[in-house]
Amino acid sequence: MIRYGGIFILSALLSFLITPLVKKFAININAIDVPKDDRRIHKTPIPRMGGLAIFLSFVISALCFSRFNKSVIGIVLGSLLLVIGGMIDDIRPVKPLQKLAFQVLAAFLLIAFGINVSCITVPFLPGDGYIYIGYFGIPITILWVVGITNAINLIDGLDGLACGICFISSLTLFGVSLISGRYIAVLLTAALAGSCIGFLPYNFNPAKIFMGDTGSQFLGFALAAISIQGAIKSAAAVVVAVPILALGIPIYDTLFAMIRRKINNKPIMEADRGHLHHRLLDMGFSQRQVVFIMYSISVILGTTALLAMMLTAKKSFALLIVVCSITLAFGIEIGLFSRKSKN
Repeated sequence: MIRYGGIFILSALLSFLITPLVKKFAININAIDVPKDDRRIHKTPIPRMGGLAIFLSFVISALCFSRFNKSVIGIVLGSLLLVIGGMIDDIRPVKPLQKLAFQVLAAFLLIAFGINVSCITVPFLPGDGYIYIGYFGIPITILWVVGITNAINLIDGLDGLACGICFISSLTLFGVSLISGRYIAVLLTAALAGSCIGFLPYNFNPAKIFMGDTGSQFLGFALAAISIQGAIKSAAAVVVAVPILALGIPIYDTLFAMIRRKINNKPIMEADRGHLHHRLLDMGFSQRQVVFIMYSISVILGTTALLAMMLTAKKSFALLIVVCSITLAFGIEIGLFSRKSKN
């Protein structure tokens, strides 16, 4: 545990020290977020590309402690690809299909380095319920990576929100990986959690810098990759419940957004002001209150994910159904499926 504490502290310190340098760099190259529509909560221009500091601190820490493990190299290379794409997008907008191409290519890099979904768990089958899916794991891996990467991007709408939730998700996956003995994943989640917490003082309300697409793309990809390495691949992660609960906020918010747009005959990829943080703001909560509410929900879901590790496959699956039902009821109650929020 001392080793993992060391990588967490190193990553946090590096992130804290590098962020001011990245801020100056972002200003010099005009990577500035200027509010142009009502979806933007901030009212003044703020530099973005802060995710570069998160990425650099993660990579330095991970490589120092991992001795250039094959899986770590795969995650670093895939992350680098998305960070480059994110930096370009933070300077000038990149088309959605171009972003998707970067994400799919990064997912293929993971697969090339042996990080992929190789089996799924069906809890009601006899025996251990494991089905080895062979090459069918390739599209599932790509879908998971692309989905989580975009989900983190969608919740990056308030100061400190995405960064804090990624910190909580990293801690959850740290616990999951530690319980299941996936020690490379433990190391990576410690580095990722440290890089998030080191950046958060600059990103919390009122934010001095945004993580930008550089950060949201990297954090989403890293969490997706590490969850495959540390949770989905683990025999202890009895069903898909564990990674879904660990990354609950971004997954549920993204699914609700897709359903909402479908119900209202809107394009699935069209941005709107109907996400959970928007609804809570419309209900009268302040930015900080909304962020702490969503942190609390993420902690509850993360704790539930750790609980699921201790259960049988059937009980874990039943727990996921209960959580999904409660989440659905909550979403309906606050109007996540409608155009207008419920006050």
